[in-house]
Amino acid sequence: MFSVHATRLRKFLASAALTSLAVLDLPAAMAQQVREPLPPVEISPAHPRKLARPAAREAQSPRRAAARRPATASAVPKPVVPTAAAQTPLNTNAVPESASRLGLTVREIPATVEVISAKTMREQGYRTVSEVAQGAVGVTSGDNPAEPAAFSMRGFTNSQINMLYNGIKIGPQNMTSRIMDTANLEAVEFLKGPASLISGEGAAGGAINTVTKQPHTGPIRNEADFSWDSLNSFGAHYGSGGSTNVAGLDYRFDVSRASLNGFADDTNTKTLDVSGQLNYRISDSLKIWGAIEYREDRSKAYWGAPLVPIAFSGSHATTGIVSGNYFNRTDLGAVTIDDRTFNTNYNVLDNRNVAQEVWLRGGFELRLAPDLTLKSQAYGYGAERTWFNNEVEAFDSTTNRVYRERFYVAHSQRLAGNITDLIWDANIAGFDNRLVTTLSSSYLDFVRPGAANFPNDDVSLVNPDRGYYGLLTTKQQTARIDNEALSFEDRLKLTRSFALVGGLRVEHIGLDRNSTDKTGLENANFPFSKSWVPTTGRIGYTWEAVPGLTFFSQYATGADIAANNIFLLSPTDPLNLTTARTYETGVKHLFWDNRAEWSFSAYDILRKNVYAAAGGMQLNLAGRQESKGVELAASVRPIEPLRLWGNIAYVDARYADYNFVGGSFSGNTPPNVPRIVANAGASWRLFTPWPVELGITGRHVGDRYNTDANVVTMKAYTVADVYAFVDIPKTVFDAVDQARLTFRVRNIADKRYAIWGDPFYPDQILLGAPRTYEISAAFKW
Repeated sequence: MFSVHATRLRKFLASAALTSLAVLDLPAAMAQQVREPLPPVEISPAHPRKLARPAAREAQSPRRAAARRPATASAVPKPVVPTAAAQTPLNTNAVPESASRLGLTVREIPATVEVISAKTMREQGYRTVSEVAQGAVGVTSGDNPAEPAAFSMRGFTNSQINMLYNGIKIGPQNMTSRIMDTANLEAVEFLKGPASLISGEGAAGGAINTVTKQPHTGPIRNEADFSWDSLNSFGAHYGSGGSTNVAGLDYRFDVSRASLNGFADDTNTKTLDVSGQLNYRISDSLKIWGAIEYREDRSKAYWGAPLVPIAFSGSHATTGIVSGNYFNRTDLGAVTIDDRTFNTNYNVLDNRNVAQEVWLRGGFELRLAPDLTLKSQAYGYGAERTWFNNEVEAFDSTTNRVYRERFYVAHSQRLAGNITDLIWDANIAGFDNRLVTTLSSSYLDFVRPGAANFPNDDVSLVNPDRGYYGLLTTKQQTARIDNEALSFEDRLKLTRSFALVGGLRVEHIGLDRNSTDKTGLENANFPFSKSWVPTTGRIGYTWEAVPGLTFFSQYATGADIAANNIFLLSPTDPLNLTTARTYETGVKHLFWDNRAEWSFSAYDILRKNVYAAAGGMQLNLAGRQESKGVELAASVRPIEPLRLWGNIAYVDARYADYNFVGGSFSGNTPPNVPRIVANAGASWRLFTPWPVELGITGRHVGDRYNTDANVVTMKAYTVADVYAFVDIPKTVFDAVDQARLTFRVRNIADKRYAIWGDPFYPDQILLGAPRTYEISAAFKW
């Protein structure tokens, strides 16, 4: 359906740039000096609380705000969406710091960036970051405590996508990311395609950034949320923020608690998140800030339903969930999901999946001169994680029982680092220019006890005797990673409507690994050290042909570890880096008095020197991974009561030169990559004395494979949610400014479907949740 040759895209980028310059009549434009520079960086002056701008003033658009005051950037990471009123239909007024350090909005960045705001998360009922991802353009996720970091984006998965916390990377996402409640988040940002310029090694497929709620200047605002669903899950959140009685001191505090029960027997996830931040404007030229966050999650996890021979299941065999033939320990032939296993938990009774995390961050912003600003933040992070699970569930056709194998791992992680930006606004030969020079460094210490032997057993397929974990012998594994990076990012405004945007990053990564047996003796070939110096970057342009209509193109590169991830590398693994590059072009259009917006992008990504999971803990040499696709998103409010939105993504992702002893996977699709992903929604608001809104959202995900072999297909599925909420007038609760009650039905048709397949555990499939009902209440005052 779609094929873009790299040479053709390069020619298109060059011709588009030349054409746009010709159309704009560059010399005349230079002579007239019709430029629209980036707003200057300024530190907000300290002022008494009584002089804070009223809420109505806060709600003005960023462009109008810039005209009224010189300050647009703050010393701390500012909320991505200043206020709900500033949000456009696709939220392209947001300033995603994970995509650029230049202070650009989504429309001004020559790349595909999507920002899901707290407002959207609340309206769509997104409880976790995994659920947020499922509503994004072309993104899929595992949606389960067993796979909290399982994301697929533009043909890439797992450690090929960086997971960031307020722009900070803590390690490969398939090891360090946890299930995360959205209550304390201001936004989730999705940067598509190779993105190493901003977040460094690991971003071959893109980056996902979670942004915590932060202080605002103005009257104190409080909020509280509560929810309960038919699986007996509940959630509660309280937040507060605003200006204090100390002149120049603003705060934000949030605490949330949730218990999400799974549809499988004896499964749940309990989360606790406490976060806070203080901003202090000392003077017109200096602002300091500090933030702290504690997160905890405790899960009893579900690891999927085993693939079972159709011949064995008989009348209990299902259709529409999986198809194909599979061989593991024995030849299963044509496989299915047995309907008697929909709610079965094969995990041991004493399973546990626990993490505790602490973040400390602080920094300052200092204006050295009218056109020169220095920003710096230091951070520290600590995490303790533990897994005691049965994670292998392989049906054996010789015994007609399910073979189980335990897995144990624990992490003790410590991370400390600093990110310093020097922002220089200049006029170069009559052209407005902003240059950001960034120096970052971090030190990471990672201790990982590993299992020297895994207890195993077998149980019946139906009503299994789950048993307990059993004896375990462990060994010690350590990793120390030093990282230093120097990057430059620049935006040159050739005219008011045409800008060149580019950057370069040089990164040094040093790895020291050791591994010992249960007695403390070092294993063969350990310890060892390795270092890498990847250079990555981006070059592109944006051209606002007419107000609101922006064309863009870019060439960007990324790098990540060739085999598995950097924490687990051993001397026998390939120790070189992969390289990835993308050609991308597209258009972003905001029109109809900001009531309608759409965006389109086409891309061609190539990743070289790839090693992929072959099942178990084995790796195969894949050679190259190619990904070509298109993405389209749109949102419109044709009349005041009605809102329509939708997005669709098509990707053709394939391996090339993927040859190994005994066969070849060249031409196969990587696991968990659907060709088609689509979302759509509609809502209608009734402006009655008690305003009511009715809405429906739908999601379609195409066929996917669970391994590189492409022998088992997870079938396409379509699910839909419906909701209704009522806004209770202030006259009912005089002390509350806003009160909303919501009723939501998830998966209204009770569709049974496969949501994810872990290529390291190819014997089982993770199923999606059935129909559930939810009631929630939200208050602001």
